[in-house]
Amino acid sequence: MLSVVDLTATLAGLLTLGADPSAGEVDDLTIAEPAHGVVGQPGDLVLGVGIETTDAAVALVQAAAAAGAGGLVLRRTLAGRRQVRDRARRDGLALVGLAEQASWAHVVWLLRGVIDRASTSMGDRRGDAPVQDDLFALADAAAALVDAPVTIEDAQSRVLAYSSRQDMTDPARVSTIVGRRVPDEVLASLRARGVFRRLARSSEPVFVPADPNGTLPRLVVPVRAGGEWLGSIWAVVEERPPADLVAELVQTSSVVALHLLRLRAQADLSRRVAADRLRGVLSGSTAGADGWLPAGPWRVVCLGGEGGAARLLDLWESVSRRHAWNQPLLADLDGRAYAVVRDSEDPAPGTWGWLTSVIERARGESLELTARAGRTAYVVGDLERSKAEALEVERVLTPATDLATASVVHEDVWAQVTVARAAESLRGEDVLGPLVVVAAHDREHGSDHLLTLAAWLDHPGAPGRAARAIHVHPNTMRYRMNRIADLAGLDLEDPLVRLALRLQLAALLPTSVGSGARE
Repeated sequence: MLSVVDLTATLAGLLTLGADPSAGEVDDLTIAEPAHGVVGQPGDLVLGVGIETTDAAVALVQAAAAAGAGGLVLRRTLAGRRQVRDRARRDGLALVGLAEQASWAHVVWLLRGVIDRASTSMGDRRGDAPVQDDLFALADAAAALVDAPVTIEDAQSRVLAYSSRQDMTDPARVSTIVGRRVPDEVLASLRARGVFRRLARSSEPVFVPADPNGTLPRLVVPVRAGGEWLGSIWAVVEERPPADLVAELVQTSSVVALHLLRLRAQADLSRRVAADRLRGVLSGSTAGADGWLPAGPWRVVCLGGEGGAARLLDLWESVSRRHAWNQPLLADLDGRAYAVVRDSEDPAPGTWGWLTSVIERARGESLELTARAGRTAYVVGDLERSKAEALEVERVLTPATDLATASVVHEDVWAQVTVARAAESLRGEDVLGPLVVVAAHDREHGSDHLLTLAAWLDHPGAPGRAARAIHVHPNTMRYRMNRIADLAGLDLEDPLVRLALRLQLAALLPTSVGSGARE
């Protein structure tokens, strides 16, 4: 974390200290979008780019402070207004003033450079700081070579490093540096133009002409090792550079490839360590949980999608990072994939609210993902319980309900869970009461009387609906119920009998709805 005081001192002249700077510490940037609920998260330096009135500034101070942001940057005139300063002091938010003549685009890459270089010099949780330093140096060298701003990105379009000079830039580059990944709309445009297809299949540099939406031309050099596409070097250029400069940039890409391989190896090790830690707390261990878990409360989520646990974990890792959760808390345990998210409805990465929105967006891209969350865990020791509840939610939701219930919390299915718990206690036990006769008849004659009785109990007083549930004619339903009455003599007018029967049937039948029935 970098103190707001130190950050402001580094960019003295552009930035000036405002209210309560001493407590502010930051490690990331966010451009505020209050209309969309984007007001930062813990450790963020929030940039009030579009804030022009005192009322809007005061509202953003309140929202950013409530989100736990480390500081807020406003134009110097706004930051100096009494109402804004007083609000920041009351809320304990570090306030910074930006010079009126300064370009937001210019200050974005200056701030990002200071924060990123501070994090790599201090070392971060992943242990990849030396490699990151080298990548920044390579980005600077490539920028000097082609006399243009440069970013180095991985194959998932995440920004790993960028050059110090970003003087010739456009909105896409600003968003890329702030968010450390290429914006979705820019990715869509590049995919439509076949850029990524060419990068994945060829080692040849790609020149991307200017886009009508205002994106400047780019020279893109793929970074490959052993035939594998690892990432790319992106230079914002005015026109295609001479062939000799392009050839030198291609040579630089081979050095970048070695660093990307090192970075990937370190990231793989980091993920394994993080997953081991998470497995520990999900299994009931609370030792060493402080310092790497975000502030609670949390929910444990059982993650769904295609593939086994390992493949599913890779998929969720990619999805999480694509949507700005840079250090996702993911682990596989007992053949299932789990995540730990903060129990909050705000859209900040790593929250339950964020996760549900990511799943909705993924489904719009035909990626079928599900999330089943246990109840809130207020202390680390509750995470094992929340994990068990997430698994309960996964088990009580049938495949037929998955599409309509992509994101579900334990509280939403308490009734199904209650019945499932009771039924589980009855499994393996002797069937009591008259139902033993009906079960024996089904075994001996291949009838579906148990299924019929379950449907009747599920739709009391509605034989037509009960019949449709098991795909038979209402007359067939009535006939079977008469046969059951003859066989077992059940008193279905007694509510206690009905409850006991339904719990027994839940234990005996995998589901209450069949695909058909026999006489």
